[in-house]
Amino acid sequence: MFYKTKLQEKLEESLKAVLPVAAIVLLLCFSIAPVSPGILLEFLMGALLLVVGMMFFSLGAELSMTPMGERVGSSMLKARKLWITVAIGFLLGFVVTISEPDLQVLANQVPSVPNMTLILAVACGVGIFLVLALLRMLFGIALAPMLIVLYLLVIGLTLFVPADFQAVAFDSGGVTTGPMTVPFIMALGVGISMIRNDRHAADDSFGLVALCSIGPILAVLLLGILYHPDSTYAAEEIVEIVDSRMLGRMFLAEIPAYMKEIGVSLLPIVLFFGLFQIFSLRMESRALLKIGIGLVYTYVGLVLFLTGANVGFMPAGTYLGRTLAALPEKWVIVPVGMVIGYFIVLAEPAVYVLMKQVEELTDGAISGTAMKLSLSVGVAVSVGLAMTRVLTGISILWYLIPGYGAALALSFFVPKIFTAIAFDSGGVASGPMTTTFLLPLAIGACQSAGGDLVRDAFGVVAMVAMTPLITIQVLGLIYSIRSAEAGAAETAAASGNGLEDYGLYDVIEL
Repeated sequence: MFYKTKLQEKLEESLKAVLPVAAIVLLLCFSIAPVSPGILLEFLMGALLLVVGMMFFSLGAELSMTPMGERVGSSMLKARKLWITVAIGFLLGFVVTISEPDLQVLANQVPSVPNMTLILAVACGVGIFLVLALLRMLFGIALAPMLIVLYLLVIGLTLFVPADFQAVAFDSGGVTTGPMTVPFIMALGVGISMIRNDRHAADDSFGLVALCSIGPILAVLLLGILYHPDSTYAAEEIVEIVDSRMLGRMFLAEIPAYMKEIGVSLLPIVLFFGLFQIFSLRMESRALLKIGIGLVYTYVGLVLFLTGANVGFMPAGTYLGRTLAALPEKWVIVPVGMVIGYFIVLAEPAVYVLMKQVEELTDGAISGTAMKLSLSVGVAVSVGLAMTRVLTGISILWYLIPGYGAALALSFFVPKIFTAIAFDSGGVASGPMTTTFLLPLAIGACQSAGGDLVRDAFGVVAMVAMTPLITIQVLGLIYSIRSAEAGAAETAAASGNGLEDYGLYDVIEL
């Protein structure tokens, strides 16, 4: 009964996330951007698989990935030896990153760099920066100064990387914090904060995803310097189906490949957790059974989700981008992209994991509704800017440098928990829906506009990862101002009773 109720709840969330995107695409298909019947059927079948996949994945992550991460996080500190925490942190970041399906997609598209070289370099980057994130939590180091220093380093390295590779490098920071990585890493922070059990522990539990997003950028920038990649990238051809049987065969033919891919992705995490269970955790069989059921749900959900996204949504995104950019009024792709971006972020599986943990750790002070609105607005702006780049060929640095500069400047004026959540949200928002629909949309538009695919089309993931940093912190700025005003009013009212004055942090403490 429990699982049935939970599945119904997750089904409602999935429908709310996917149906708006499907409705927008259908509206475009029947109006200004007609597509072939075959592409439309592929998209509808993909949307169905997305709904079912999200339902199973979100329940599975809640039952397995989150409790696994929390248990491992709380167990890491029991040894009381820093070198053990560092070693486990690096190994965990390395293993979880190799398990991330989005990284495989990016590795197959990056020119002139061997797939395994890219994957191993990015995994090392995440491992190193997960260690930095854990050390920050243990020693109470402020997040904002670390982000400023690290992003200055990123911008400095970018100046030495070929222009054709800059967007790809920033995209890598988004794809490595996807549906496999985010639930585990965020839960890891929660587990460590439980052991700390001090006033700022909950605040410091956020920020792990933010720092782990920087490692891949630096790693891929270094690869760009070493390999000097060129622009030899060719988008995959769209396969037109002729009947319903061919449609079914197309999806069924891809499912075994994704079953193998997700199985290989989950195996390292399961083995890692198994070793912790044997040597440290020793959880009860009932709790292990619940985690096992959750892993099955996670596996099934990701297989269905990625099959629907890659087989159904990817060709539809490319076709739609080509059609819109071929119109006489090609600028229509900018507002269309913004509308799609506004709704598509809610179809990202890891977004719901983030919102749930934010609500729990802030006792509802930061609501899921406010998070959804802030993320949607941020992604809408980012997609609009990305489509402008596709049509004009403007360098991505003209967007990223001012954008990150504004985000880092805001960090000095908002409560630190909002800064941590904002930088976490950037990585979470740029998940599989971005790489399998928005990126193909940009690639299709770039093909019609005659632009450079690597230089102009890539960078959508980077843009999606950047703008939530600003919008979430603006939300925090508004919240802190209102809380300060409310606290000042309460202080004035209580001054006659001899009550002590409240500090700003006490007023807005989350």
